[in-house]
Formats: sequence, C-alpha cells, structure tokens
Amino acid sequence: MTLATLKEVLQPALRDGYAVAGLVTLGWEDMRAYVAAAEAENVPVILQAGPSCRMHTPLPILGKMFRHLAEDASVPVVAHLDHGYTEGDCRIAIDSGFTSVMYDGSRKPLDENIAETAKIVEMAHAAGVSCEGEIGFVGYSGGEQSAGTDPQEACRFARETGVDAMAISVGNVHLQQDKEGGLDVARIRAIEALTDVPLVIHGGSGVPVTERQTLARRSQVCKFNIGTELRMAFGSALRTAVNVDPSRFDRVSILSETHDPVVDAARKVLRCFKGDSQ
Repeated sequence: MTLATLKEVLQPALRDGYAVAGLVTLGWEDMRAYVAAAEAENVPVILQAGPSCRMHTPLPILGKMFRHLAEDASVPVVAHLDHGYTEGDCRIAIDSGFTSVMYDGSRKPLDENIAETAKIVEMAHAAGVSCEGEIGFVGYSGGEQSAGTDPQEACRFARETGVDAMAISVGNVHLQQDKEGGLDVARIRAIEALTDVPLVIHGGSGVPVTERQTLARRSQVCKFNIGTELRMAFGSALRTAVNVDPSRFDRVSILSETHDPVVDAARKVLRCFKGDSQ
C-alpha cells in the first residue's frame, strides 16, 4: 500500500522545490483516472473528497474507495477530506480511513477559526492523520467574494494551530473556468517570510500554468487544488461519448470512454508541478 499522509508528501515537496496536486474527485471514474495519471507521471497525488462529492457518496464509502486505489498504486496516494466544515465531518473522515483532513473555518472570526482548527489538528494528529487549515477566505466565481489573507494573521494561525498545511487567499477563486487571473505574489512572499508551513492554493484551475510552474518550484506553495479544469475534461469526454450514438444507454460503456481523456488532462496538470529534479 502506498497510502500517505498530507505531511508525508508535502514536506519533501517543500524541501525539494515542487508541488503536489490535490485533485477534486466526484466519483469512481475520475479518482481512478487521477491515480493512473499520477502513476504515469511518477508523482504523488492527493485524492480529495469535497462537499459536492460527499453529497452523493458517504465518507465511509469514499474512504474505502481511496484506500482501495492506494493499495495497488505505485506512487503515494493521500486520502484527503476537502472543506470539512464541522468537527463531525473531520471525525467521520478520520474514522473512515482518510489520512488527511482539511478543516475550513475561514468564514469565521480569526480567534474562532484558530481555536476550532487547533482542536481538529489535535484530534487528527492523535490518529496519525494530517490537517490542513484555511486563513483568509477563498471566494467563488460568480458567488461569494474572497477576503485576502493577512500575512500577520497567517503567521499567528500557523503557529497557534499547528496545521500541516495552510490554505491562503491570494487572488485565487474557486470554480474559475479560465486561467486569466494571476495571483498576488507579493502577498505570498510576505506570508512566506513569516512562516515555514507548506502553503496551499485552492481554486488552482484559474491560475495560469506558467505561474503554477514558477510557484511550485520557487515558493512555499506545495499544494494546488485542481477541480474545475478536470471536471470540464470529464464533461467534454462524456458529452462526446453520449453523442456518438444517442441510442446507446449502457452506463459502463459510456463512462469507460471518459477514462483516457481524463487521464490525459490530469497528466498535464501533474506535469507542471514537477520540480527540476523530477
């Protein structure tokens, strides 16, 4: 088994100048393709179960799916809870075999976010599980607006919570379909100057590829979450498969034709996070 914790894959990335992709899963077809892509590129991968995924599949089932894929994988695979909003979410994930949880208290006042995140970190570490937290709110394309991360608050958050990774708000936005928005690199550098915790960019699909590459190799950003970009690849492949023969109804046959296109799209994502020595 190559099941790994978030800390186990991010600390080498921080040391050696590369990043690891947190790929947002929605079901068996995409998570299976993501592991295949990681094996083809010979890099670790973080399988992420976010709120949308959990709406359709219970955490105990997702934990078994992630761990099953990790058992035969030739690369490290992290089973990660993305955007756990309650202690209950995180506890169920830990009990279900996840190796990493993200507690999202970013909408809450700073003191409350720190206190609640620290509690989740303590619970996770006691179980041998990593914990990611978020300071500064990352908004949504066409929805809630972002609140940028204050470097001094990030320093305090990292110190007082003991998180293994820290998600920050530096111009990144969830669910962005284009790559026209750049990040606030000056803010990233200011945060880096105050803490050595691995940094995380949510909404990575909206970050230009060249900027992803530069930050992966030349910053403390060690994890990029990618969801929308790969969902678009899956949706396009599924639409093509359905339209080839409108009379076809076999679900297995149709979904099987999404595998190779999603693997190809995921490989492109993973490739740009590699370091100079990989």
